[in-house]
Amino acid sequence: MRPSLTALIEPLNLLASNGKLDRQIEKIELDSRKVGPDDVFVALRGTQTDGHAYISKAIENGATVVVAEELPATLLEEVTYIQVPDSATALGQMADLYYGQPSQALKLVGVTGTNGKTTTVTLLHELFSGLGYKAGLLSTVHNRIGQTVVEATHTTPHALAIHGMLREMVDAGCDYAFMEVSSHAAHQRRIAGLSFDGGIFTNISRDHLDYHKTFKAYIEAKKTFFDILPKTAFALTNKDDKRGGVMVQNTAARRLTYSLRTMADFRAKLLDNNITGLQLVIDGQEVFSRLIGEFNAYNLLAVYATAVLLGQDKMEVLTALSELGAVEGRFDYVTAPDSNCIGIVDYAHTPDALEKVLSTIVQLRAPGSQIITVVGCGGDRDKGKRPVMAKTAAAHSDQLILTSDNPRTEDPEQILADMWEGVSPSATRKTLTIVSRRDAIRTAARLAQQNDIILVAGKGHEKYQEVNGQRLDFDDKAVLAEALAE
Repeated sequence: MRPSLTALIEPLNLLASNGKLDRQIEKIELDSRKVGPDDVFVALRGTQTDGHAYISKAIENGATVVVAEELPATLLEEVTYIQVPDSATALGQMADLYYGQPSQALKLVGVTGTNGKTTTVTLLHELFSGLGYKAGLLSTVHNRIGQTVVEATHTTPHALAIHGMLREMVDAGCDYAFMEVSSHAAHQRRIAGLSFDGGIFTNISRDHLDYHKTFKAYIEAKKTFFDILPKTAFALTNKDDKRGGVMVQNTAARRLTYSLRTMADFRAKLLDNNITGLQLVIDGQEVFSRLIGEFNAYNLLAVYATAVLLGQDKMEVLTALSELGAVEGRFDYVTAPDSNCIGIVDYAHTPDALEKVLSTIVQLRAPGSQIITVVGCGGDRDKGKRPVMAKTAAAHSDQLILTSDNPRTEDPEQILADMWEGVSPSATRKTLTIVSRRDAIRTAARLAQQNDIILVAGKGHEKYQEVNGQRLDFDDKAVLAEALAE
């Protein structure tokens, strides 16, 4: 049975309406090109286009209801117009009801922060799957409904897609769902209408200033996720990050903390961190994990705490933790067949993430081995972090190759020039610039000697390179494996 418009708009903050409300609707659309007869068209203000400019086109294609922040000057008698203060929020609220409030039928947990989001949600999905539950996943790498993979296009899709996917998860019998919540998604209210059972804050450092303009605005965007959590939910924050407290200062949710360094509701002690994995003490129990690096100790602790807060048995969770493997594109290993040279592919694309990955490699490398880093910066993104990325990479590398990441519409030579400004005079002798990412990786492989470690950073799981509006096939791990084999 088709839903009624009256029911769909019940939670909206209506500023005005024109036309009959007692009508059945077919579906909700935010793309005028996809509108059909009896559809609701929601006009969103995007970063590239404004949906209000396409209201007439949507009506031509059959829309009988228009939801917008500004109504057209001429109102057609056969169309119902609904004015709201914020179309994005209205879309989420309507999508929630259209799909039968799927987030209320699941235990939904969101994870936000600069680094660690993908690893944390993926580990949560794998952990709960290992505990015998059917779970859903919304992540940068891919989405999952149980174990069925649905490819991801954005860190967090638009609200209509999220609610639709959650509906599929419920229909497939999922009990839990774990999703990344990016700063863009929170700021653009793509999570509107969702009913969260918990939220996790991993950490925060400089990123996405091309969009948010200031670090303060970036922090505020992350914080809005915790601001919308209900009092029935939990808000779990990393106490070792100085902004963990800021994230939850206005939340109604139950506040809890996790830490490796100080007293917290959930605490772990790192006993050993080596090339084979981590040895931790969590809740008085020793746990071994195949994951590597202190940053993964934080991720594992957040996963453990979340599972316990969701009512799982502590010992069963600790046992399942030890069985979890690495996430694709996150400290992902490639070994040379005829030497002890090691390649590592990692998504680290912020100065903080790069610092953490390289610091871990420094701790793990064998005496006398060199670290060779290949890294670039994305085009059409925050230019201010480019010299910082190069400076960070040079500080921890014996040899450094600056190269292209996803140049997008920018000149890659200019991106490299921006990065070069962060290379100190003393580091210039060990630094190369090679525009071609493939050639840069091959050069690193040729330079590597016995026991050296090559880090290829920035793209991780991505299987493409964006150049002048095109997505070209490119896989760091595959290119590195091939180069090492040669």
